[in-house]
Amino acid sequence: MDDWKKPRAELTDRFTEIANSIEGLRIRQMFGMPTGFVGGNMAAGLHQDTFIVRLPEEARQERLAAGWSRFEPMPGRPMREYLALPPDVAADPAAVRVWFEIAVAYVLTLPAKEPRKRTSRAKA
Repeated sequence: MDDWKKPRAELTDRFTEIANSIEGLRIRQMFGMPTGFVGGNMAAGLHQDTFIVRLPEEARQERLAAGWSRFEPMPGRPMREYLALPPDVAADPAAVRVWFEIAVAYVLTLPAKEPRKRTSRAKA
């Protein structure tokens, strides 16, 4: 994680603009990068310079067959249900919005997550 780079400003701005235009999608920072959540579940994000979306099984399989790739924040550690938008899709804000909307629609079918209770760490 130490060698992750911050996303380019224009991509962060694009992510924020698109996410703010989708009802119910709330932006939070995760590992210093903008991420969109619905009901406590992650739907979409920007990791370094890659847009990612959470998709249902059928859509994931279709996109993988079309050449998309699984999202792996660390090599060999894919995040289940998440795909990286290919560069040609990511370059088109309208296409990014469509995939964010698909991700949000999917996440709305999942049970909401309860916020984690913060625990204080005892100092030794």
